[in-house]
Amino acid sequence: MNEKQKKPQKLKARLPRGFVDRSAADIRAVNEMTAKIREVYEHYGFDPVETPLFEYTDALGKFLPDSDRPNAGVFSLQDDDDQWMSLRYDLTAPLARHVAENFNEIQLPYRTYRAGYVFRNEKPGPGRFRQFMQFDADTVGAPGVQADAEMCMMMADTLEALGIKRGDYVIRVNNRKLLDGVLEAIGLGDEDKAGQRLNVLRAIDKLDKFGPEGVRLLLGEGRKDESGDFTKGAGLTSQQIDRLLDFINILQTAETALGSQSLAQNPVAGAEIDGGAIFDTLYNNFKDSPKGIEGVLELKQIWQLVEAADYGPDRIKIDPSVVRGLEYYTGPVYEAELLFDVTNEKGEKVVFGSVGGGGRYDGLVSRFMGQPVPATGFSIGVSRLMTALKNLGKLGQSEVIEPVLVTVMDGQDMDALGRYQRMTQELRAAGIRAEMFQGNWKKFGNQLKYADRRGCPIAIIQGGDERAQGVAQIKDLIEGKRLSGEIEDNASWREARVAQETVAEADLVAKVREILAAQAEDRARAGGNG
Repeated sequence: MNEKQKKPQKLKARLPRGFVDRSAADIRAVNEMTAKIREVYEHYGFDPVETPLFEYTDALGKFLPDSDRPNAGVFSLQDDDDQWMSLRYDLTAPLARHVAENFNEIQLPYRTYRAGYVFRNEKPGPGRFRQFMQFDADTVGAPGVQADAEMCMMMADTLEALGIKRGDYVIRVNNRKLLDGVLEAIGLGDEDKAGQRLNVLRAIDKLDKFGPEGVRLLLGEGRKDESGDFTKGAGLTSQQIDRLLDFINILQTAETALGSQSLAQNPVAGAEIDGGAIFDTLYNNFKDSPKGIEGVLELKQIWQLVEAADYGPDRIKIDPSVVRGLEYYTGPVYEAELLFDVTNEKGEKVVFGSVGGGGRYDGLVSRFMGQPVPATGFSIGVSRLMTALKNLGKLGQSEVIEPVLVTVMDGQDMDALGRYQRMTQELRAAGIRAEMFQGNWKKFGNQLKYADRRGCPIAIIQGGDERAQGVAQIKDLIEGKRLSGEIEDNASWREARVAQETVAEADLVAKVREILAAQAEDRARAGGNG
């Protein structure tokens, strides 16, 4: 029995979850933004480098978002030699591999920047994507906190170069050694506790999002969100959780002390901590922890350096409540936060929050080297910062004029096509965006509809009669659209012959330029009146 041949199923076009297509406007906005960031980095003496999207999974190492399985937290595949490779989840771990592999050729300190996509194999959600762009700057081979202070100053300069004024942002600075001292005290200091420590760090990092009670759940058994999804917790005991929440309270107390200018004289390791009640508070709470005191001293030095360079608390602020979510940070950590309000997807006014951060990661390169290699750096979340700049009206303001359309009246006549192509090339050579219509030329009205939908400012029309005379019609589509609302009937339109004129081919470029200039004046006038 013959079965009926089944009709092939049409393939369904669908975008993978957690990924987005980018429009021309978004791409141009990112290019505009990254050009300004790049200019600041170059001004500071940083040079570009590029690493591949894939790294061997063991090079990403124990710092994977989920270290239990090679394909959790990151996207991984097995190469034909049975080695696991993963898409990079940030730009820092690949840089560490690059430095270690090329250590003998690299001049230390190595000051470099790079932009690129990173990938997270995590549950997508509103504003949370599996692919996003970061823009990093790093200094490798500089052990002193002056390198960390400079990173913070460069972050501040970058935000201002992008048009974010002082008062609308702050760079918050802390030191990971404060938290490390507490983790050691509650029994999480050993190497075999690395995974649990990472979960603790991530939980504390969500303090501003979920509050102390939400963090308590994430430190314990776990937390269920509004959708019913459950996030497994760090599995700490109630005593460990209480100690950590006490620590968080200390940090918040220290933050409130920042505005005070009392003087604290606390001799620590032969140095004096002075210049603000915040250091007094920190000293009193960490005096029994050598690692904690080391962190307090480093924070004091950063504070002194940024004050000396006139980047005081209106730009860079010591804030012990900052905790970065990755485990590889070993010293100072910092976060760039935007302070202005935006409207979220629920229509609520919320503070925009973090757009980037980083810190010192002295152990990352050392894993490959067997010798200490200090490093510090920060990363800007490009997509998130772009959203902020759009909210401020600081991005996408530069005009992109759509192309002049050279229409096609006779697509079968090679001489005619040659003339159309020559006109198009002459416009391009003069620096004017132009395209020759490449669709079905037989219905001329569709060409003008295409120009209208595309937003083309001008259409060039040349039929057989015009070609014989060496002329072309220039149609001002912007003026024509405006006048079409003012002229009521076809007879008036034919009589007026507005927004269209005949010019010699030799004068075509000059006339197009003249019309584009007039359109630009109209836009400027309209913008000024707005």
